[in-house]
Amino acid sequence: MTDPMLVPRVDELTRASGAFVLDPATRVSAPDELAGELAWLQGALRPATGLPLREGPADGSGITLDLDPSIGAEGYRLEARPAGVRITGGDPAGVFWGMQVLRQLLPAQVMRTALVEGVEWTVPSVDVVDSPRFGWRGTHLDVARHFMPKHDVMRFVDLMAMHRLNTLHWHLTEDQGWRIEIRAYPLLTSVGGWRASTQVGAGPDATQDGRPHGGFYTQDDIREVVAYAAARHVRVVPEVDVPGHSMAAITAYPRLGVGAVEVGGTPVPEPRQIAVGTEWGIFDDVLNTEQSTVDFYKDVLTEVMELFPGEFIGVGGDECPKTQWRSDPRTQELMRERGLADEDELQAWFIGQLDDHVTAAGRRTFGWDEILEGSRPMSSGTTVASWRGLFGAVAAARLGYDVVACPDDQVYLDYRQSELPNEPIPVSIPLTLADVYDFEPVPPQLTDEEARHVLGGQANLWTEHMDSPRTVDFFAFPRLCAVADVLWSDAPRDFGAFSERLAAHLARLDAAGVEYRREGGPLPWQERPGVPGRPSTREERSAYIAEIVANIAVE
Repeated sequence: MTDPMLVPRVDELTRASGAFVLDPATRVSAPDELAGELAWLQGALRPATGLPLREGPADGSGITLDLDPSIGAEGYRLEARPAGVRITGGDPAGVFWGMQVLRQLLPAQVMRTALVEGVEWTVPSVDVVDSPRFGWRGTHLDVARHFMPKHDVMRFVDLMAMHRLNTLHWHLTEDQGWRIEIRAYPLLTSVGGWRASTQVGAGPDATQDGRPHGGFYTQDDIREVVAYAAARHVRVVPEVDVPGHSMAAITAYPRLGVGAVEVGGTPVPEPRQIAVGTEWGIFDDVLNTEQSTVDFYKDVLTEVMELFPGEFIGVGGDECPKTQWRSDPRTQELMRERGLADEDELQAWFIGQLDDHVTAAGRRTFGWDEILEGSRPMSSGTTVASWRGLFGAVAAARLGYDVVACPDDQVYLDYRQSELPNEPIPVSIPLTLADVYDFEPVPPQLTDEEARHVLGGQANLWTEHMDSPRTVDFFAFPRLCAVADVLWSDAPRDFGAFSERLAAHLARLDAAGVEYRREGGPLPWQERPGVPGRPSTREERSAYIAEIVANIAVE
């Protein structure tokens, strides 16, 4: 009698004899506090099974959902016997994760969305006791480089929930597109929401496709996605990236750019016109640091906070070149007026103004590890996404800030998946499934007290070279399964055992329609022959990171 092959791994699983069989007489029950979870379970199991799964008495038969706060947040117990299944959670989220495990205990065909004939819907008799290692188990999804329609975002949320991932970091603005409706500034989407062309490939041999690309989410769309995710116990953390990566906003409102502001009564020069970015990379066009620009983004964040009720609000802060600020007389004048020693302090001042605004609204600022640069301290609730290795995680934790680990050399899922020559548009270093499974969010040099600042981790999906949801599938899976495993479980790592569980789990991904990368390499239609990439070695990557983190103090 073999154990079920579950992904992520559960803490404790004990087999017993027999199995529970779902049939037309099976009833489901839950207290009123779990009405949403009960409705989700019915909706998840009915399509493939064809069973009515009507509500019935909580008499120990059928499927029963219950709460027991003593279990703890997101924890649950699942008890399956021939008479019925009971899932008891420490909170509704725990019940929901228990239901995800119940789905995995059923035949893989349960993941299909239409009736499957000839399957006996059995649940093996087991006792499961389980809870997560980390409270932040996330995926970053960039919809600015390539827009992802609303229904595909919600499908991605479902795939996250299947793997007990609970945080979607939603990257909504970039040089190449602004994707969120802001009613105070409609040009952000009508002008900044599309670009004239798109770079194809990476490196000096990349070309342009000459095809306009665009799209944005209305505020009603945003509310729908947030509510859809909340029903699946996935929180959505929005990101509006400043002061770099802002070409789309500057195109829409040129007054936001450097050199576009009246000084001392001098007639306003014609603002320099730029275009929404059509290439990938880091660009010198950044926001100016006038108070009017700060106020513009406070208005933006006010609307963002109305749409996203969660605790964390992302302000970006990454990859902001200082070239324009150094050469612009007005920017230098502002630095002197504010008593700022250099451009790093100017960026810290700018982010700090938005941090104050977010904090005053009772929220917490979330930003990339560049927000540690400069001498201005952030608010105590600030949380840092450590992407340049784990240098930022060490620095932030030692400074008393919370941390989300997402080091590029371990969990950037846009990086190529092997050294094979047919990997599509190969970027940076290879990150194999085994490499990703080795991800450890807590830097070993932290003390126990410092390590408590590590909220968890996330995998990052940057979509420069992912021009469709099926391409996102290819880069995300099955590597995201490995990320989910290491963020949920604190058991010793065993890649061989994980690979066995994953081999069974792939049948579930097949049934769910996920176009994952096969172990042997990309399928022919997943390749991009003739489209150049930008591969690098780990030595080159280490040298690059060492240079750009020179301003992070880790002592």
